[in-house]
Amino acid sequence: MTRLFEKRAYGPEPIANSYWPTTVSPPRYAPLSGGHSCDTAVIGAGYTGLNAALELARAGQDVVVLEGEQPGWGASGRNGGFCCLGGSAAGFQTLTRQVGREGALAYLQAEREAVDFVRARLSDCGIDADIHSRGETCLAHSPSAVAGLQALIGEIREIYGVDAEFLPREALASHGLASPEFHAALTTPIGFALNPMKYVIGLAQAAEAAGVRLHGNSAVTGLKTAPDGRHLVQTAQGEVRAINLIIATNGYSSEKLPPWLGGRYLPVPSAILTTRVLTEGELAAQGWTSRQMCYDSRHLLHYFRLLPENRMLFGLRAAWRCTEESDTATLRQARADFIRFFPAWKDVEITHHWSGLVCLSRNLTPFSGPIPGMARTWAALCYHGNGVAMGSYAGALLAAQITGHGPATPALMTRGLRRFELGGWRRAILPLIYGWYGLVHRRR
Repeated sequence: MTRLFEKRAYGPEPIANSYWPTTVSPPRYAPLSGGHSCDTAVIGAGYTGLNAALELARAGQDVVVLEGEQPGWGASGRNGGFCCLGGSAAGFQTLTRQVGREGALAYLQAEREAVDFVRARLSDCGIDADIHSRGETCLAHSPSAVAGLQALIGEIREIYGVDAEFLPREALASHGLASPEFHAALTTPIGFALNPMKYVIGLAQAAEAAGVRLHGNSAVTGLKTAPDGRHLVQTAQGEVRAINLIIATNGYSSEKLPPWLGGRYLPVPSAILTTRVLTEGELAAQGWTSRQMCYDSRHLLHYFRLLPENRMLFGLRAAWRCTEESDTATLRQARADFIRFFPAWKDVEITHHWSGLVCLSRNLTPFSGPIPGMARTWAALCYHGNGVAMGSYAGALLAAQITGHGPATPALMTRGLRRFELGGWRRAILPLIYGWYGLVHRRR
């Protein structure tokens, strides 16, 4: 495969010390072997691929899912577990300029529907994913960011029909959000936190129960078209002949499988650490007792939440490279930021740390639609760090496009993905972006 980052990014090292696999015992799925045929082949066993497969199987289709590792190995099993509004890196005004007010509202309503979809999926599949948090809280990282939060209150009411709760700095401690880092908070009461690994494993089990044939350790090595027009999806040990094909590999995509993907997505590293279990005394000493899932108002944001078992999860955008040295530097930065946010916990042990790739588009919006120039081929990707909800829903939207039954996909999400200007060298823009935002934040 031709991929954008160093080989290490796609190996076992970044998740060797992940916390999530310690919370569940996932089943292992055997590699594809020999020749098979089906209605739809799905490449990728994360939230998108598994939700698409489950919807299609329930509609009566014969579905085969091929995963290069095991379900949940990619972003779906290593994210922070924020099921919330998001999917686009563009705000309401930018979206309105791009596609008009009606198109922008249709997309933003889909973000809310995505959250509701995951909640319903958990219930209907009987998945216990340790959910908590009443919506999501944004914390102002500087005095100048406070006005920005206040300006969002009316917009949130207009778009989603809910009232966001604003807290000034002096009220944060009484709500269990005490930190010297923050100047105000805004809570949007849509969304919840979950254990991402329990969710994705539950999806895999539900898909298998619905008749989906799921194969792990089955990296796709080639895509061809048979004389009858069907897709031939090849792995090291087998081949699937399918009428329909779904690409659901997001930030772990290949530049050439299919070639259309080349230059149209940008993986970005993100890293997470978790502490040991904190005592009630330690929580009180810091004054952070809230179970809200939170993020700060920086462009290169931090995200964090107190897990049900009283571990603190803390994430941030990682270095723009994926080497042993860059991973060490990211962990050092994460630890320093964590102590600045929560100084009472400066001596608390960090027990787990890991990293993965989120995926951006040049359009600044997710894609869920047919691949141009490839008959009966669909893809969904680029959730801008908010794939728990939107990645799940995008899979269901693909299934609806294939069967003709189900929710309509907002037009914004079927727009063709623009190529990044630097093509295969597009990763080179990351240090420039990181440097610029770092300078902006220091000035505030």
